[in-house]
Amino acid sequence: MDIKAVVFDYGKVISFPPEDSALDELAAIAGMSPQALDSLLWPHRAEYDRGTITGKEYYRMLLAAGGVHRDDRALEKMTALDLRSWTHINPGTVKLMEDIRAIPGLKLGILSNMPHEFLALARGTVPVFDLPDRSIFSCEVGYIKPEAAIYRRLLSALGVEPEALVFFDDMQINIDAARSLGIRAFLWKDPETARAELNRLKIPV
Repeated sequence: MDIKAVVFDYGKVISFPPEDSALDELAAIAGMSPQALDSLLWPHRAEYDRGTITGKEYYRMLLAAGGVHRDDRALEKMTALDLRSWTHINPGTVKLMEDIRAIPGLKLGILSNMPHEFLALARGTVPVFDLPDRSIFSCEVGYIKPEAAIYRRLLSALGVEPEALVFFDDMQINIDAARSLGIRAFLWKDPETARAELNRLKIPV
């Protein structure tokens, strides 16, 4: 089956990873070591990305898990710093997306776990969010990767069969979930590797 759509994750794919200094600043506000804070960030992230809690609630919850309590002002500072740390865009990925968008009949998409607060910020300040034909964000649909339902929402939104969709993500668990549904999913390395994968699929980018 011919490829009809190419979809990218956002964090660490379209965006660069947050700089180490961001974690250091968050840890300083929390009064924890960077290593201790880092161990708490992702295990508690699911409901924030699902859209059921705010950034303040997320940080209050994860700090409590580490035996730390901070006032609302500190939690707001942590949330704002977290959001800003994800706004550094990889120009190589953007160029690849633009090249895909220029191919007649090929749809472009974003599929990302993302909280409401970051999505609101990004839609106003990150031009790449205007590129896709369709985007599915976890906070808007109530599902998160690697749950099968979010991939099904993506397929429905794009109007394509799984085998006609190429998906790039930086996490193997999300790749495995996509592949289990028949999606042609690839673990992200860099824009050049992704471009080569697409060329092998006869997509001339």
